Amino acid sequence: MTTAKDLFIIAMDPQPERSVGQGDLSLALAGAELIDLIDAEAVALDGDSIVPGQQSALDDRLLDEAAAVLAQQAPYEQVEDWLWRRGRDLAAAYQAALEADGQLARGRSGRSLFGAERLEVVDSPARRQALSRWKAEEPVLAALAAAVGIMSGAEEEPNLDENEAATTVLAVVNDAVMELEAVRQRRSIEKAAFANVWRGP
Repeated sequence: MTTAKDLFIIAMDPQPERSVGQGDLSLALAGAELIDLIDAEAVALDGDSIVPGQQSALDDRLLDEAAAVLAQQAPYEQVEDWLWRRGRDLAAAYQAALEADGQLARGRSGRSLFGAERLEVVDSPARRQALSRWKAEEPVLAALAAAVGIMSGAEEEPNLDENEAATTVLAVVNDAVMELEAVRQRRSIEKAAFANVWRGP
């Protein structure tokens, strides 16, 4: 399992205080993919630019797909641009992949991240691995979850001082999520103003 899949499983937790937006989760999933690609040495960071590394199979379809769509020649893509491009509808892609792998099932007590259908995580080695990383407060997973509003209960923020590349990616993920929230708020204000115009005095 990848960090992105572990994050998606954690996001499916039905607890009401863990409501996660599809756009926020998609951005965080793109960040998780990039961190896994860096760990696998498939890419590296040169400042904020993503430069290609070793070309090898990564034993995960979505991660292989992510690696395949990265720029292989200069000018290389910036982390922020990657998050917005790769993150488009990425949460839905992970939902479909996990359903196809039998990791998600439709049920009454599950969570509905997108659409009306409720889904729940099947008890499996993949779920247990994700929960194990979560309970161990694994720093990267905890930081990605926090970026989308899922708190681990840890009293201290995850320590990523020794992983400069992951720290860079996580900072950009946080900025992108905040930017998305600002866009939402602006649209909400504009919609309310438009409704008031039609409602009249």
